[in-house]
Amino acid sequence: MRVLIVNTNERTGGAAMAANRLMEALNNNGVKAKMLVRDKETDSLTVVGLNKYWRSQWHFLRERLSIFSRLHFSKNHLFEIDIANSGFDITGLREFREADVIHLSWINQGMLSLSGIRKILESGKPVVWTMHDAWPATAICHYTHGCQAFKAECRNCRLLPGRGSDNDLSNKVWKRKKQILDRHHVSFVACSRWLELQARSSALLSQHTITSIPNPIDTHIFRPMDKKEARKRVGLPADKKLILFVSQRVTDGRKGMDYLIEAIEKMVKAHPEVLQSTAVAILGGHAEEFADKLALPVFPLGYVSDEHRIVDVYNAVDVFVLPSLEDNLPNTIMEAMACGVPCVGFKTGGIPEEIDHRKNGYVAEYRNADDLMAGLHWVLEEADYASLASFAVKKVMTAYSQNSVSLRYIEVYNQALAYKHYSL
Repeated sequence: MRVLIVNTNERTGGAAMAANRLMEALNNNGVKAKMLVRDKETDSLTVVGLNKYWRSQWHFLRERLSIFSRLHFSKNHLFEIDIANSGFDITGLREFREADVIHLSWINQGMLSLSGIRKILESGKPVVWTMHDAWPATAICHYTHGCQAFKAECRNCRLLPGRGSDNDLSNKVWKRKKQILDRHHVSFVACSRWLELQARSSALLSQHTITSIPNPIDTHIFRPMDKKEARKRVGLPADKKLILFVSQRVTDGRKGMDYLIEAIEKMVKAHPEVLQSTAVAILGGHAEEFADKLALPVFPLGYVSDEHRIVDVYNAVDVFVLPSLEDNLPNTIMEAMACGVPCVGFKTGGIPEEIDHRKNGYVAEYRNADDLMAGLHWVLEEADYASLASFAVKKVMTAYSQNSVSLRYIEVYNQALAYKHYSL
């Protein structure tokens, strides 16, 4: 079986990392898998880049300019919206023609347009589409933030200025998506049961196959290591308990840094002794902007792309916290747990599927900084830490290993092939 995984980036972002890990796992299980990306970043022979920089930038800029004008030239929500009005036609590529199954991953920001998706579906090849967020099930947004419009028909979108229009940009994109999806079958895979439930309630996807399979992780790379040695390698202090926050862009409000700042402040007030014993490490772009915003000492590590250094960072810390306000199945929680690090996060999205409350971490009540503080203090000072760490590793090995995830995807591919054969 030949599978072509289509993703915007090769290495940048959670979806790209998940697609890479899946490709590797499939190849290890007898499937000939390749990735097709807009932005090729390595010399990997199994990754094909479009290598048309000027054109990829044109598709990206054309879409952003269209959205920018619809936002009345305001940057608010500029990168929360995708309308897929510009992108590549990949159906003429040799890799596309040779593939038995086309596997769409995260394909926004100038990779595929709606017209390009329509051509893929019209090719007759079985299509599997992994949902890393809600965009395939909505008109223009990646996260619904409680909006229920996608259950009937997107319109009067909260992300667009003015509100009140039933024929706004979201409704126009919705109608285009529905026209395409109503004519063709797609096997959708959500990365969490939470997102699967959202997909099943979408009027766009009511006639399609939907299941949930988590992202895979390479447990040979992400694994427990000596904490003292890891701290030496990344330059973190040996005499403090360390809290880690990770985000590709730390300033992304959806990742909940404001709640972490509040929780740390409350912890210092309730337990003044932590001021001397505890510190915070921040991994991600713009980390330095928060060096003086937390009540504890902060070690900004910046953006790191080297996987082995990231593993060192996880192994160097005592607890990982991700107070996301809405998230699918964060790779960062999975990575931390694989390294034996207990995790703390809010009860939202797919996070409670990863963190088993008081077994391998702590699930705090949504948007509750007091409970977030309680969870951090419980992990660091009250819980049986060795037991938490052991159960964290066990959870990843059981549920998220590359082998187990790839076998589930192979089953989806076979079902998609069988459906296509039956429908002919």
